[in-house]
Amino acid sequence: LSGCDSGFGQATARHLDIMGFRVFASVLDLQSPGAQELRRSCSPRLTLLQMDLTKTDDIQRVLQHIHAHTNSTGLWGLVNNAGFNDTIADAELSPLGKFRTCMEVNFFGSLELTKGLLPLLRSAGGRIVTVSSPAGDMPFPCLAAYGASKAALSLLMDTFRSELQPWGIKVSLILPGYYKTGTTCDPAFWNLQKQQLLASLPQELLQAYGEDYVEEINQQFIQFMKVAVEDLSAVVNSITDGLLAANPAVRYYPGQGLGIMYFIHRYLPYFVRDLFLKGFFINPKLPRALRREHHNDTKK
Repeated sequence: LSGCDSGFGQATARHLDIMGFRVFASVLDLQSPGAQELRRSCSPRLTLLQMDLTKTDDIQRVLQHIHAHTNSTGLWGLVNNAGFNDTIADAELSPLGKFRTCMEVNFFGSLELTKGLLPLLRSAGGRIVTVSSPAGDMPFPCLAAYGASKAALSLLMDTFRSELQPWGIKVSLILPGYYKTGTTCDPAFWNLQKQQLLASLPQELLQAYGEDYVEEINQQFIQFMKVAVEDLSAVVNSITDGLLAANPAVRYYPGQGLGIMYFIHRYLPYFVRDLFLKGFFINPKLPRALRREHHNDTKK
């Protein structure tokens, strides 16, 4: 189970431990408050492992540990939960490095971990459950780096689902709604990210879009996250069902409002979809260079 420092990973690790399973839970930092909370609240069956999904050495060390402890039994389940996003901005304003980091954690890290554990999963005829995002299915404004990595992850897991069927391995995707997890709802974190983004933007881009444009996006996102759900049990239950049900769903959609969102996405015209996502999530103002007052100033 990856990404157990906070949020879905931490809650799921605790839930599976209470159910009596032997859980290998990876965290970024063994001394983090989340890791210490798991030590305090879980049984000695739970094993905490340090892993940064951007570091092959970390992944290989975790793979060796799990292989050494499950070689005779196989591994029943892998939960790819670790995810990363620290950028809320148009694709043009998002540094290339942010796209790469999202892909490293959300896609390549999960791919390497999954491939490394497949021999154990095959021997047990086990399960792969992966937490993706509706942002990987729809073009949410200002989430291009995160959404693109989750789209790649979802497609990869769909491919694994098809290819691993003969081995008896069942693969499920979890596409949660809006939940309070980790730093996602901390305004101070997002304000710092905004300041760093503004400082890194080329002058020409800052002129074209305007600092107030970036400020407005940030404020709307912080406002949106205030309605995020604190009770993570729907997601934990979906992950658990993916691991244990005789016939798990291919996709789970825990969270409110996802039914109508997917209906609009699948059946209505593009302009309606775009309007809906802007109205629902972030509706950026016009970039500075396109505003009437800017044109008037330029003429003067």
